[in-house]
Amino acid sequence: MFTIEHEFDATVITLIDEGDAPLQEDITINSFAECVTLEQLDPRTDRVQKITLSPEQLRDLAAALDLPEGVYQLREVPGPE
Repeated sequence: MFTIEHEFDATVITLIDEGDAPLQEDITINSFAECVTLEQLDPRTDRVQKITLSPEQLRDLAAALDLPEGVYQLREVPGPE
């Protein structure tokens, strides 16, 4: 299950684990113009862990989810002028 909210400066997506127990903590994804952050509470330390991705890293992650093992570099193909 997930929720989507549009804030003033970001789109906020919350992923809620509905799998088999033990369940993981919710993940909050904040999509800004300049970066995307992923946050998740670490119950062992009671602190929120945060990862920041550039738009390029997010693009590469999305592509990597559907590719086999290997080393890749995405390049933009020039469009018609």
